[in-house]
Amino acid sequence: MEIICNDCPRRCGAKRGEKIPGGLCASPLLPTLVRAAPHFGEEPCISGTRGSGALFFSGCNLRCVFCQNREISRKSVGKTLTVTELRDLMLRLRDQGVHNINLVTPSHFSRAIAKALEGLELGIPVVWNSSGYESVETLKRLEGLVQIYMPDYKYSKSALAKRYSLAEDYPRVAREAIREMFRQRGAFVMDGEGILQSGVLIRHLILPGEDLNSMDAIDFAAEEFPEGSVLFSLMSQYTPMPGLEKFPELQKPVEPELNERLCAYMARYGPADGYWQEGSAATGEMIPAFDGTGL
Repeated sequence: MEIICNDCPRRCGAKRGEKIPGGLCASPLLPTLVRAAPHFGEEPCISGTRGSGALFFSGCNLRCVFCQNREISRKSVGKTLTVTELRDLMLRLRDQGVHNINLVTPSHFSRAIAKALEGLELGIPVVWNSSGYESVETLKRLEGLVQIYMPDYKYSKSALAKRYSLAEDYPRVAREAIREMFRQRGAFVMDGEGILQSGVLIRHLILPGEDLNSMDAIDFAAEEFPEGSVLFSLMSQYTPMPGLEKFPELQKPVEPELNERLCAYMARYGPADGYWQEGSAATGEMIPAFDGTGL
C-alpha cells in the first residue's frame, strides 16, 4: 500500500509506503519505534508512581533545530511494527501496570495508530503526546480513541516558528489543533490518585531569551479556555544540543532569572492548574535511551 500523504499541516504530498519512508517526516506508513517502556519523566499526573507507558516513535513532521531527540526525529530508525504488533505492544505495556499508554511524537503515524486503537479495550487512558503541529482533519480521526491530548505550544511568534522549524504557520495551526483537542475531550478529569484520565495538558518549552514567546503562550491557555478546564506545563528543561552553530542564541541554557520571571507570570496570569519546572531540570538526564528497550 502507498499513499500520497497530506496528513499533517506540511501537506507535502509525499509518497509513503507501509515500509518505505517518505516526506519531511522521513517515515513509512507503518509505525517505527525506538523504545517502549515505563517512563517517569512526564508531569506528575501522567507519570504517577507506576510510570507512563511511553512508546517513542521515530521521525517527525516539525523537526525543530533544537530537538533533544534529534537522533531519532530526523530519520526512520528503530523497529517497524504492523498494526497488530502495535496493538499487542500497548496491551503488554498495560499489563506492566503503567498509568496510561503515552504515544510520543505520533502524528505522522496517525493512520496506523487509529487502526490499532479501534475496538481496543485498554482500561487505561491513551495519551497523544505531540508537537502541536497537527491537522484538525487528522485529529478528527482520533476522536473517541484518545483520552488525553498533551500538545506542545512551542511558538506564539511566527518568526520564531519559521526560524527554528520552517513552519511560519505554527502558531495558527497549533491553536486550531488545541481547540479541536479541547472540543473532543472537554475539561480535564483526574482520578482519586491525581492521575489524569481525560482532557488537555498544554506544554510550553521556554527558549533562551524569549520572554514574550512564553508569556503569549501562557496568555493563550488562560484566555482561550474556561478557568479550571485545561492543564498547562511550563518547562525550563531546554538543553543546548550539538549542531546549533547557525543559532548562537540557542547555544546556552535558559537564564535562571528568565525562568523565575516566567514562573511568576504563570502564577499570576496563567491557568489555575498546571506545573512549572525548576532551572535544575535543564540536563540531558531527561532524555531516555533510544536503544530498542521493550520492542
